[in-house]
Amino acid sequence: MEWMVDPSAWVGLLTLVILEIVLGIDNLIFIAILVEKLPPALRDRARVLGLSLALIMRLVLLSVMSWLIKLTDPLVALGPMSFSGRDLILIVGGFFLLFKGTLELHERVEGKAVHATGARMHASFWVIVTQIVILDAVFSIDAVITAVGMVDHLSIMMIAVTIAIGIMLVASKPLTRFVNAHPTVVILCLGFLMMIGFSLLAEGFGFTVPKGYLYAAITFSVSIEVLNQVARRNMRRIETIRPLRERTAEGVMRMLGKRPLMGPEPQQPDTEEAAPVFGDEERYMVSGVLTLGDRSINSIMTPRTDISWIDLDDDPAEQREQIARAPHSFFPVCRGSLDEVIGIGRAKEMIADLMTHGHLRLSRLRDPIFVHESTGVLRLMDTLKRSKGQLVLITDEFGAVEGVVTPIDVFEAIAGEFPDEDESPDIVVEGEDRWRVDGAADLHHLELLLNTDDLVDEEEGYSTLAGYLLERFGHLPATGDSCELRQDHATFTFTILRLDGRRIATVQIERTYHQTDDTSDMSEHD
Repeated sequence: MEWMVDPSAWVGLLTLVILEIVLGIDNLIFIAILVEKLPPALRDRARVLGLSLALIMRLVLLSVMSWLIKLTDPLVALGPMSFSGRDLILIVGGFFLLFKGTLELHERVEGKAVHATGARMHASFWVIVTQIVILDAVFSIDAVITAVGMVDHLSIMMIAVTIAIGIMLVASKPLTRFVNAHPTVVILCLGFLMMIGFSLLAEGFGFTVPKGYLYAAITFSVSIEVLNQVARRNMRRIETIRPLRERTAEGVMRMLGKRPLMGPEPQQPDTEEAAPVFGDEERYMVSGVLTLGDRSINSIMTPRTDISWIDLDDDPAEQREQIARAPHSFFPVCRGSLDEVIGIGRAKEMIADLMTHGHLRLSRLRDPIFVHESTGVLRLMDTLKRSKGQLVLITDEFGAVEGVVTPIDVFEAIAGEFPDEDESPDIVVEGEDRWRVDGAADLHHLELLLNTDDLVDEEEGYSTLAGYLLERFGHLPATGDSCELRQDHATFTFTILRLDGRRIATVQIERTYHQTDDTSDMSEHD
């Protein structure tokens, strides 16, 4: 141990430690890639075992360095070419690195490693350890030869190798975590390993590749990757500046198959990329949940003209027939007018009263629940929960009844229409890209069905197709009148089929696809 008092020996030790770490980085990176294939519980064990084997192998090779030096003597001759034991080790190691690097690169480019699931995703522990041992043998040759060429004392070599492996052991876990968290870094490292494998193969065949070229290429590639990671981080930082609500809404809109307001131009509807992530029914339900809080009561209630109510002034036989004819559980009970509500009656109780007593008993009626039309849907849901299934009456600012809401109306706002026995569907598919729609159809569900986002306007007071068309025409249209809604990829034609007094009763909608950059506009045709 006389070298301990020699300052130059300490400088050599420090230099050799640095060189051993540099030479071991590629070994460490490949170990990080290999242990990723193991179950999480075994990865630390495999990493520590792999580096421990590397240390043992290098110490053994240093101990028999006299034998290692003799490996440069010719061992096999093939024609004019002769190969030493060292050459054969380099050739086998180079082939191994090229084969393994190509296999790993193919898996990541094809996405197999990403999409594998379950037990099939994990390799056998000892298979990975065996690959690490082969890897250690290949990379230990250069490390040991470097140590032999740097210093003269065996103890200095062993101390330097031990310190370098110890440092690598400490840094292996964060390096593994970093490599696994950045797919582009893995691809870059695999490229390095394939380049090193090619250089080992060339050196084994007698063609020396200057290490400076390799280090220059690696340094340049690492610099580019550093800039790439910085650019990605800056983009993520800019993205986080946008409001969370805006980013969430944009992500949901993309999942629903609809373009964001400020997003890129939509692709053509017949392309595979235009297919939404969700199916139609799922898309309706997700959109219904997300938009429920912003909808008005008018958009989900049964309007005044469609309310079934019982008039106390009617004949009992007529009352009984009306209750039996309508498939409802609750009815508003009024006197002469819908605005004169006396109470809410349960159908089976009122039928029993009419059969037993010949009239409705007012004592059995429930107190009516009134909600103003400006109340939000979420607050209305709280009222419906307290009503225990009873209907809720919607009134305007003058106290006139505008409509009724039941729990099923809220459910339909989320999941779509569920017509009663005495009702027909609001939207009927008549053919490909052609629909017959009731004027009272909800615009939210119609918008989802047509896969457009230009029907609902929160600034306007309408919530039905009839209201939308009245606002577009500017007057009550006649039967046969039509108007168009032009978009980037399609044109929707709305034709009035039937009027019911001053109400638009039935509309036919046709969609034709086209390729144009014209902006959406509205034109009227008589």
